[in-house]
Parts: sequence; C-alpha cells; structure tokens
Amino acid sequence: MTGTPLFERMALIGIGLIGSSLALAARERGLVGEIAISTRSPDTLRRAEELNLGDIYCLDAAVAVEGADLVILCVPVGANEAVAKWIAPALKKGAILTDVGSTKGSVMEQVSPHVPDGVHFIPGHPIAGTEQSGPDAGFATLFDQRWCILTPPAGVNEQALEKLAAFWRGCGSDVDQMDAKHHDLVLAIVSHLPHLIAYNIVGTADDLETVTKSEVIKYSASGFRDFTRLAASDPTMWRDVCLNNKDAILEMLSRFSEDLSAMQRAIRWGDGEMLFDLFTRTRGIRRSIIEAGQETDAPDFGRHAKD
Repeated sequence: MTGTPLFERMALIGIGLIGSSLALAARERGLVGEIAISTRSPDTLRRAEELNLGDIYCLDAAVAVEGADLVILCVPVGANEAVAKWIAPALKKGAILTDVGSTKGSVMEQVSPHVPDGVHFIPGHPIAGTEQSGPDAGFATLFDQRWCILTPPAGVNEQALEKLAAFWRGCGSDVDQMDAKHHDLVLAIVSHLPHLIAYNIVGTADDLETVTKSEVIKYSASGFRDFTRLAASDPTMWRDVCLNNKDAILEMLSRFSEDLSAMQRAIRWGDGEMLFDLFTRTRGIRRSIIEAGQETDAPDFGRHAKD
C-alpha cells in the first residue's frame, strides 16, 4: 500500500505475537505513520526496541496513546479493563479503540464503561496465531488471508468502522462482522474447546502412571503431536479466555460431554454402525476445511482457495 497512511499514529498496548505482527504488517504496508508501543515489562519493551518494531516506546500506556488515532489493546483479555481505565483520560477525541482478544462479550462489558465520549470503541478478533509468544514471534504475513471478526456495538460510527475494517484488510485479512455473543459461541466450539481438550489430553498423558513420560514423547503419533501444539499456547492468554468466556465454553463442554458419552456407549456395546456414521460425517468436515483453504497453519492457509 502506498500514499497517505490510514492512521497517523497507532498505539499498541502489549507487544506479543499479535502486537509485534501488527507493527510489522502496518509498517511494511504503509498503513500507519508512526507506531507507539507500550508494555509493562521493561525487558519486553527493550526487546521491541531492539527489533525496531516501533518509533516510540513507553512503560506508561497512557503516554503511548496520547495523540494516537488508532489504539489496539494486545493484552490478555483479563487485563483489558485495567488498561482501559488507565488510558481513558489520555485518549484522543475521534480515536478508534479496538482489541485483538478472542472473547468479545467480556471485552465489551469491561471496556465500554471507560471509553470517553468521542472515542470509537470497536472490538475485534483476528483469527490468526501460533503457539509462539513475545515480540520475537511476530511476522508481517500472520494475517494474510485470515479472518478478522469485528463486533461493533449498537450505534457505531460507520466511518470509523469502515476505517478499521480497511486497516485489517490492509494487513491482509478478510473482515467479517457479527454480534459479540454469537462470536463467543462460535469461537467456543472452533477454538476454545479444542484448546481445552488438548490441554486436558496432554495433562492426562503427563499424569499417567502406567505409561511413562518418555514413552509418551518417544512414541507420539500425529494426533498427539497436534494436541501438544495447541497445548503449548500461552497459559496466561488461555486462562483469561476460559474465565472471560465461561458461559459459552461451559455450554460447549456440556454438549461435548454428552456426545463423548454417546461414543463411549457405542464402543462399549459394539455399535460399529454409529461409530462409522460419526467418523464419516466428521471426515466430511475435514474435506470442507480443505476446500475452504484452511487446512494448514501456513500464511494464506497454505494456498489461495479464493482464487
């Protein structure tokens, strides 16, 4: 992208995988004129400066947002309310405030009361990531051909909404919109529940007494390896996801438990037909994911399905 940047100054509060990738993508594609970075860790802030991720580096988030026309909260969802209180007095009138968390209902409840008049709060969720974390983990193509979901509140300023959508499209994303509650239900089944299952399976393997840890590692088949990748994700982030999307997660866990019990009965009573039908149906889901171009973790999902 060339010409006038969409935003003169972007402030990133938090500089982990998502924040550092945003800094790299926005700079590379000319989306912002200046980048201010704030994080509570002096060591992390120093590393971000060594990587030349921004132009201004502040431990004080309120200083970082001064004069910024785009402010992105890139902290664990459990920290959003405290950060919002901190930066609220320093937010510029007309600025867009957004976030990157994977729960949206809790973010709207916790942040909205602290947003000053004249500031446009539009929650967002880029569905992109790896199991890596920290400023060194970022890369400019993380968002290429990935979805970013925006959950605008009622009465949102349409110009601000379109400008934020244009920013995410500039970062490489396809942009969609949905209600915050619906977003949380969708993500509970496609992201949150799979991570919890992975954490639980890997934890069970670690707790087994009849199978040693060395055997679990030595003989890991592809299925277990896939689970360990999910289970290596940032513990702070996923703790906060569970606590901040608990209603939707508990609903999906309950449904999953019922379906698991049905499978257990089928195995116990030798109901091969039920098992075959289930495995056939789920195989179809995998084929649909491949057809949608979402079968790998590589940028662009490994290929351009839309083309």
